[in-house]
Amino acid sequence: MGKTTQLAIRALTFDDIDAAVRLDKKCFGKHDAWHRGSFLYAAANPNAEYLIAELDGKIVGCAGAEIDSDAAEIETVAVDPDRQGQGIGTELFISLLVSVKMRGASVVYLEVRPSNKAAIKLYEKFGFRLVSRIEDFYHDEDAFIMLRNL
Repeated sequence: MGKTTQLAIRALTFDDIDAAVRLDKKCFGKHDAWHRGSFLYAAANPNAEYLIAELDGKIVGCAGAEIDSDAAEIETVAVDPDRQGQGIGTELFISLLVSVKMRGASVVYLEVRPSNKAAIKLYEKFGFRLVSRIEDFYHDEDAFIMLRNL
């Protein structure tokens, strides 16, 4: 019989930092990827909610938000390109939205590249709507600001 795999979603720990950095670089390239210090800060920040998606003991996704009062800013959603299209991003995103709501957020917002059609499709699937555009946000591209009430 074939081996079944199960996705586990859990909180980011300091032991995950190096794998998260590698994953982020694989997903976003060296210019847009987070550096080690950003993940260390996120893991230590009591106002942050960062989750890891793990498949067969390997980190295949991460997502995180910072919560300020009743608003949460989604700061990153990354799924290993070799594992995209398998529902990992959806499960990870659902878990993140539930977590920030449980921590008191009533609204969630994020920035996304207009060229990142897959991410925009995911966010729209979850009821996010485009509310603004920031010119040259990424230094080579604008950003869409998307928002959703929880």
